[in-house]
Amino acid sequence: MKRTTRIIFFFLLFVGSFTANAQQEPMYTKYMFNSMVTNPGYAGSLEYMSARVLHRQQWIGIDGGPLSQTMTIHTPFKKRVGLGLSVGNDKIGSTGSTMVNGVYAYKVPFGSGNLAIGLQAGVMNWRSDFSDLVYRDDPSQDEVFSDMGYSLWLPNFGAGLYYSNPKFYLGFSVPRLIGFDLREQTSITSDEWARTYRHYYFTAGGIIPLKGKQVMFKPSILVKTVGLLGDFSSNVRDPQKVGAPAEFDIDLSFLFYEAFWIGASFRSAFAASQFGGLSSFDSADIWASYNLSNGIRVGLSYDYTLSKLNDFSKGTYEVMLGYDFVYNSKRVITPRYF
Repeated sequence: MKRTTRIIFFFLLFVGSFTANAQQEPMYTKYMFNSMVTNPGYAGSLEYMSARVLHRQQWIGIDGGPLSQTMTIHTPFKKRVGLGLSVGNDKIGSTGSTMVNGVYAYKVPFGSGNLAIGLQAGVMNWRSDFSDLVYRDDPSQDEVFSDMGYSLWLPNFGAGLYYSNPKFYLGFSVPRLIGFDLREQTSITSDEWARTYRHYYFTAGGIIPLKGKQVMFKPSILVKTVGLLGDFSSNVRDPQKVGAPAEFDIDLSFLFYEAFWIGASFRSAFAASQFGGLSSFDSADIWASYNLSNGIRVGLSYDYTLSKLNDFSKGTYEVMLGYDFVYNSKRVITPRYF
């Protein structure tokens, strides 16, 4: 127990020594079915190999709106080790990124469950194509747009803690530890341009039987922030120095007969008053998922935009397809609901 406590302490000290002030990672409504993307400690948390593919199109009707896809596969290996692979693609406007990560997690018995310490390593391709933009003036006269595009390969490392037992889970992670000043990778010499930042994730949830295994209630929360709930903005009067406030998702769902999920969630942010008193409400979401007996999982979600973007957008949708390699269901000692 003392050894585990020391591991947690040094982990928090390590990730807490970093600061950041911008929100860049893609968001997902069905984050609870895509956990390894944000927390490498989730790898191998099930008793079998599991794969997920997710597609998200944000702000339908707005040209250049965020478009994201992820693919994850992970499996337990031996008794305490979990291994995984995650691939992600994200595009917004004229910029995009593709990430590939190998994931390793080690589980330590802790109380009534297991505490997993996860690490990941990989590479990210960050790119831009300024030819997609519409210009008012000649772009060749602007140093930023003179090359009309960039493609950079950047290393990536991440870490996460994930505790779970049959009825509860708790996680803290930093999926991208290294921040890069992108202008140093190009010929641009301006003082302010672009940078990648570290993002911090906190997740928690549980399962509460309401009518045995026929009806179960599952509440969960996700908090995503930069700077660990510190200063959300370095200077709100300077558009180049405005950071993003911490964001949270609250989700309430019901599981019927261990097969059909239906849920609703609310996404918002803290400290909206720092941004001129604007509403921080982002979206209200509904989703559903069905687990087939042969291991296939399908899911769909829809986000109704609550901000002024609703005047221009028709909302956001996600589609999820998964497969659990449960070759013999009798071998699964304790069904997992997260």
